[in-house]
Amino acid sequence: MKPLSTGRIVKISGNMVTVQFDSPVMQNEVAYIRHGEERLKSEIIRVRGTLAEMQVYEATIGLRIGEAVEFTGELLSIELGPGMLGQIFDGLQNPLPEIAEQCGFFLHRGVYLNAIPETKTWDFTPLRKAGDMVRVGDKLGFVEEKLFRHYCMVPFRLTGNYELVSIEQSGTFTIRDAVARIKARDGTVSPVFLSQTWPVKIPIRAYAERLKPDEPLVTKMRLIDSLFPVARGGTYCIPGPFGAGKTVLQQLISRHAEVDVVVIAACGERAGEIVETIRTFPTIIDPRTSRPLSDRTVIICNTSSMPVAARESSVYTAVTIAEYYRQMGLQVLLLADSTSRWAQAIREMSGRLEEIPGEEAFPAYLESRIASFYERAGVVRLHDGATGSVTIGGAVSPAGGSFEEPVTQATLKVVGAFHGLSRSRSDARRYPAIDPLISWSKYRSFIEANQRERGHGILRKGSDIAQMMKVVGEEGTSLPDYIDYLKAEFFDFVYLQQNAFDPVDEATPRDRQIYLFDFIYRILEAEFSFEDKETALHFFQQLRQLFKGWNSVPWNTDEFKASEREIGALLGTRIRER
Repeated sequence: MKPLSTGRIVKISGNMVTVQFDSPVMQNEVAYIRHGEERLKSEIIRVRGTLAEMQVYEATIGLRIGEAVEFTGELLSIELGPGMLGQIFDGLQNPLPEIAEQCGFFLHRGVYLNAIPETKTWDFTPLRKAGDMVRVGDKLGFVEEKLFRHYCMVPFRLTGNYELVSIEQSGTFTIRDAVARIKARDGTVSPVFLSQTWPVKIPIRAYAERLKPDEPLVTKMRLIDSLFPVARGGTYCIPGPFGAGKTVLQQLISRHAEVDVVVIAACGERAGEIVETIRTFPTIIDPRTSRPLSDRTVIICNTSSMPVAARESSVYTAVTIAEYYRQMGLQVLLLADSTSRWAQAIREMSGRLEEIPGEEAFPAYLESRIASFYERAGVVRLHDGATGSVTIGGAVSPAGGSFEEPVTQATLKVVGAFHGLSRSRSDARRYPAIDPLISWSKYRSFIEANQRERGHGILRKGSDIAQMMKVVGEEGTSLPDYIDYLKAEFFDFVYLQQNAFDPVDEATPRDRQIYLFDFIYRILEAEFSFEDKETALHFFQQLRQLFKGWNSVPWNTDEFKASEREIGALLGTRIRER
């Protein structure tokens, strides 16, 4: 066996160390620093001559010049297989609950555990027979994992066609037991296990065709689905100042979006927010399955107090897990919160590498890094004809709430939808605090295009009138303009805003959205007859309250129809016949 390359530390700069090596190494290779009894995991980020600069995924306190480094010859990889659903990992795919049991409240550096339990047994069912020809990504069999069939696939690292030499019959196996053997054209026989490894920074491309994201992803957030939709397999971002509700909105989407698996990458967020997520998810009952929401989620946890280099790995680990489930024909939603903290980690490492800084000291390659991450979303058709998708939603936390900063601008260049959060809307308790005047989407909605445009037009006109009223006052505003202003406020209040504490209003199904939007559209288009502004204000206040109650009534029930009739009766008193 060829000996591993070794080296010695010659320079230490925070979480970056420079190592002189004695035999060739490669970019993104994993290495371990020997510090006493500890082995600290690192990754090569630049090679110059006989020097390799590495980012260390642990605290570097106490490291000394001259300490030994062992190179593995492998890229930064994670293990993919049954047993990941419901797990909480760090950025290196260490299961945090198991580490907590071993280390206590304070995690020890240099502790790395198996991501998937090696002793747990799974009931395997074959789908192929010996003699079949298979290719990369083909399904050989499956095990039952919580809500889904978890498929055992031909490893992604292989290329070309293979003959299935043997496959086990139905039985119980661990992830370390070979369930099949495949033979290449050169006669090489390779075992196939229930799990496999894959480098996190290389996309999984074991599919037949990449498709255009065209089908709307129903999040059950009315403001998103109706006005600024997200496509299944598309990309979107949620930028906004701190405290505007990004995390809460992400949690609501993860709970109600019509997807199979949710992967959450908590990248560099405050520990309090992450702890809330970890505590909440196991207790939330999934409305689709009536089981804990954690049964179809994977959480990648990396707090702001953890080493900065681990933020980068957490994002790539999350998207690789999402791609893996896509290969099974599942619909996956990846929520990254927040990509700004990831970008800050890139900036810090770039500074330690002494690279030429760009705008706000971010490196020149920031845009390409962000683009390559979002490009891993998409809809794919597998070799067996099934389709899977990865939808990526990234939260952005711009400093000072300015959307002109580099991370937000780089993100806007590559995403398909922009849901900009507004401080003024969050301060006014208008949730979700997505500003409809600055947000946009390139994807189609299930709401008619002319209706969407009319809704946008009413909101824009209402905003203009509100600004004018700040100058001339209500007395200087004409009655028709005042009615348009009241229409815009009514539309915002009863449709764009949702009550997250109401079990009915917090999530609106597609059919109900279409019905309500059509109903409101007729109100926005109607001509009203009022004697004065006070009468108009009183009428729309009544209408708002009735609609508010209607939003809390279960869909298509007798109570729903009774509320609709009550609203119709009130409208009949003021709508002018054309």
